Amino acid sequence: MRKNRKQKNTPLKNFILQANPKASYLSYKSEIEFAIKKVLESGNYILGEEVRSFEEEFASYVGVRYGIGVASGTDAIEICLRGFGIGQGYLVFTVSHTAVATVAAIERAGATPVLVDIDPKTYTMDPNSLEEAINYYKKDSKFGKLGAVIPVHLYGHPAEMDDIIYIAKKNGLLVIEDCAQAHGAEYKGKKVGSFGDASAFSFYPTKNLGAFGDGGMILCNDLKLAEKIRALREYGWEERYISSFSGQNSRLDEIQAAILRVKLKGLDKDNSIRKRIAKLYREKLEMLPIDLPSEKDYVKHVYHLYVIGVDGRDSLKDYLKENGILTSIHYPLPVHLQPAYKGRVLISPDGLSETERIYKRILSLPMYPQLEDDEIETVCYYIKKWCEEGGR
Repeated sequence: MRKNRKQKNTPLKNFILQANPKASYLSYKSEIEFAIKKVLESGNYILGEEVRSFEEEFASYVGVRYGIGVASGTDAIEICLRGFGIGQGYLVFTVSHTAVATVAAIERAGATPVLVDIDPKTYTMDPNSLEEAINYYKKDSKFGKLGAVIPVHLYGHPAEMDDIIYIAKKNGLLVIEDCAQAHGAEYKGKKVGSFGDASAFSFYPTKNLGAFGDGGMILCNDLKLAEKIRALREYGWEERYISSFSGQNSRLDEIQAAILRVKLKGLDKDNSIRKRIAKLYREKLEMLPIDLPSEKDYVKHVYHLYVIGVDGRDSLKDYLKENGILTSIHYPLPVHLQPAYKGRVLISPDGLSETERIYKRILSLPMYPQLEDDEIETVCYYIKKWCEEGGR
């Protein structure tokens, strides 16, 4: 086991990292460098063959017809909403326990976010809270028109799509899946991103399928929607240099697309390693007074993050850091309690009790495919030792 080392004397290179995109690069190093060299020598750096091929390959992988590469996952949600014409005067329902990007994208599109509560086991959207919120806000037109639901497949676990889609369609709302943390995850035998009217992905470096810069994609099965989104990502051009409508600059570049094409081939393998790591964590931690991740028997969890719940979370986080183990918190404040949103964002009328219960307890342990067994053993050893000492 690693010795108890004080933080000030521990160089970062000796830490067990919570996420490690450099390790991902090294595991695909020769293929990635060849792909980058090919792009550089091609002389074509924006919306070329690599982007077109990756759009087709990733759409096929998920099981939909069209993919449109954009500059980030945040842009993917915003442009998707704009493609559907959901902007000012519309309500978009999502969760408060998510990356702020989800809500920021809704507001960038001009729509009004309504935040609902989460399932206490999976931390994904609670369909009952969603239905309560829809029923409440549709009563009075002063709030806005019903627009869309954005369920977030959080930490790699799919949201409860059957119930969410049923509730949304019953009330005339579109469903846009936020799949930023769930590349390759499945719900009842189908990959997430193939259930809604459209879906949004991020390729941020720490994602299960991560680039080495920003990147995102929108997936859909509707040709007209795909064509509009392609125009929206590039100034509203349906014809080069002629803007048919107001658009923006949000393009996935050729180098990132080339990298993602390489890594897509290994995504299922990498996800299987994540599941193995999660199994090891469970075996070593299940007897401790800690909440471990839940996985429903009809889903395929891809463990973008391995998130535990524990009383005294901050104490454990500090203790692990003192012993050379970095963790993170996803997320330290739910969106409705963030300074930028507190007191002004709409929430479910039945409150966000589960969201507010868990955010002080959650801790993301090291999780990435290149994590070694002895590193997992070290993490678990110090968690057990902290528990045995009664926390502090």
